[in-house]
Amino acid sequence: MRRSLRGDVVLHGIDLAIRSGSIHALVGMNGAGKTTLMRILLGMLSADCGTASLFGVPVDALPAARWREIGHMIETPAVYPELTARENITAAALLHGMDRETLPDRVQGTAEDLGLERWLDRRGKRLSLGTRQKVALASALVHRPTVLVLDEPSNSLDPSAVVRLREIITGVAERGGSVLISSHHLDELARLADTVTVLHRGRIVGGLDPRGLDLERAFFDLIYQADQVRPEEAG
Repeated sequence: MRRSLRGDVVLHGIDLAIRSGSIHALVGMNGAGKTTLMRILLGMLSADCGTASLFGVPVDALPAARWREIGHMIETPAVYPELTARENITAAALLHGMDRETLPDRVQGTAEDLGLERWLDRRGKRLSLGTRQKVALASALVHRPTVLVLDEPSNSLDPSAVVRLREIITGVAERGGSVLISSHHLDELARLADTVTVLHRGRIVGGLDPRGLDLERAFFDLIYQADQVRPEEAG
């Protein structure tokens, strides 16, 4: 897969597969192309060449019913400022085709899972950044997706919320779902991921053992080695 933005190539020859029942972490420095890759996978951007597929179907041909099985949070938390936290999560659930009869209990339960219940009836514009992050995560999770794509989900979260989120993400994989997650927090990924792929300057430059003793050193070693390769050698 290849993609250019504003004349610059930001993804080069990406070939990546995420298994069912697994948590696949994508790590890299700022500007490595992680968010662009996730946007292509979710159909928000198109690839210049190559194909992104979900459930074995190209994203541009995926039926609406299958999109209901996907949850995502990309970059900054998308929260409507004039709606309450409850209304934001409810809107996301309805967009994913949830039944209105079971929806209130599901919204409440998802909020409680993230420690969000005390803010449910507060408007988005009055919420802290960390609480807006929880609302966006609840919106991505309320319909119990089988594919979950999260870009830096633990940003701005307090430690207890990080632990809760870890349990929720692990639960998605245990139910047979597929999770793609990006983060700068390598120690957190070591507790979560089955597979860690390193993206650098738009290329996959290797993988890391999430159970390794010094994940951060291994990461920077890969980055350093990639930077020693001449552009013509990288292809």
